[in-house]
Parts: sequence; C-alpha cells; structure tokens
Amino acid sequence: MNVTTSTLSLTVADVDASREFFCTHLGYQVAMAADGFASLTRGDAAADIVLLRSGSEVLPPEQRDRQATGLIFALTVTGIEAEERRLREAGAPITMPLREEPWGERLFQLTDPNGIIVQFVEWAAPDEPAQTEEPKEFAMLVITPTAENVTESPNARMTGLAAPSRGSTELSTWTVAMEAGQTGPEHVISREQVWTVTAGVLDVTCDGRTEKISAGQTFVLPPDVLRQIHAPQAAEAHVAMRADGVASVPGTEGTRILPWAQ
Repeated sequence: MNVTTSTLSLTVADVDASREFFCTHLGYQVAMAADGFASLTRGDAAADIVLLRSGSEVLPPEQRDRQATGLIFALTVTGIEAEERRLREAGAPITMPLREEPWGERLFQLTDPNGIIVQFVEWAAPDEPAQTEEPKEFAMLVITPTAENVTESPNARMTGLAAPSRGSTELSTWTVAMEAGQTGPEHVISREQVWTVTAGVLDVTCDGRTEKISAGQTFVLPPDVLRQIHAPQAAEAHVAMRADGVASVPGTEGTRILPWAQ
C-alpha cells in the first residue's frame, strides 16, 4: 500500500461554521467549495479535511443523518505554548486548557461550532535525559477567591475556586449563589457535576425529574443530560467538576466554556 495523502471527511450540520473555524484558527485554506460541501487543505503534513452537510444525497442513505461526533482530530505541533497563547488571544474556543501528562504528552483542545474536537499535542524529546533528581515535595496550595474570580449572570453569581488557571490540574470547584426566584437556563454539561447545597433550597430538574434539595444535601448531575436549576428562596451551593467540562444549550450550536472553571 502506498498512501499519497490523508483526508478526514466530516459530516456536520453547518459546513460554513466549521470551514470558518478551520480557516481562521488552524490555517486551512479552501481548495474547493459548493453548497453543503467544502474541501480544506494546508501546505504541511496535516490531513486534508472534507466537510459535508448532514442529509447530503452524496452520502449513502444510512450515513446521511450521522454527524461528526466522538472523535478527536489531533495535530502534533512544536511550540505548543505559543500555539495555545495565539489561539487564546484570537478568541478561539479552548475547551481543555494546556496540560501535561506524566508520560510526556502536552496537549490542549479546541471545539468547533459543530462539536468537532481539535487536539494540539507536543511530546517531550525522545533523547530528553531521565530525571535523576530527588522526588519533589509538593506543598498544599491554598486558594483565596478575589473579585476577579466572580462571574455575574442574570440567573446566578459564580465564584471560581480551584481551576487550572488557579493551581489545580484535574478538578474545578466553585460556589453558586442564587436569589429567590432566579432560574438558570436549560442546559447540558459534558462532565459529571457534584453539588452540595450550603444554604437555602434548590429545585433541580434533571432528565425530566425534579427534586427539592435542601442545605446539607448533595446531588450528582450526570454528564450529557438536560438539567435546570431554580431557587424558590435564596440559596448557595458548592460545585465540583472535571476541569474540561463544557456546556451546551438546546437550540444553539456549539459548546460554551465555563469561565469560572477554567
């Protein structure tokens, strides 16, 4: 077998949105385009990309209603810190901040408007000398929230505690304060969340079932399930989640980061 080029074909709801994402943030160029179709290319080793609108008749009937999901398009790069900084400054949707794994992989992720995950990866040099130092003693990290960590919305006030930008590596925690009568939007989170109500009462609807949660009680919200939270009286809660969780809202495209968890 002699492979001359590699192409990734993705079926998406909005071809124009993904085309704009790949061209603006990832340096792709349009090689060919038509209604419901775009062929993208780069001048290096990155795979070419073909975007097809879901429902297109050029697809076999059994594939027309499928959309790109559950895959990660990984790009191995050099200078990953500079790439992450460039994309963040450009306003790209970074949905997993830069992190380093124990086996030498450094990576971060973007998510395009159609939910396509693009992962940037950089590996430690193979000839990097093994660490011979004494194991480091890691000190406990104490985090004190400030006004900069507070996010106000029409429905609640979130105060960020632990997060990758504030010293944690795996988890994010924050507090939520809601006034009496406030109701959050219906939404979905990609990661499990654990809530502990510390004051007041919350009415929590998850997957069509509503529970009244009082101060001192804890509830677990599973990932990828529609939920909504209402405060019949003033309430506060503490929330914990994996740091790479993102939100989506029914009727809108793409995903949204949680600023207080970044």
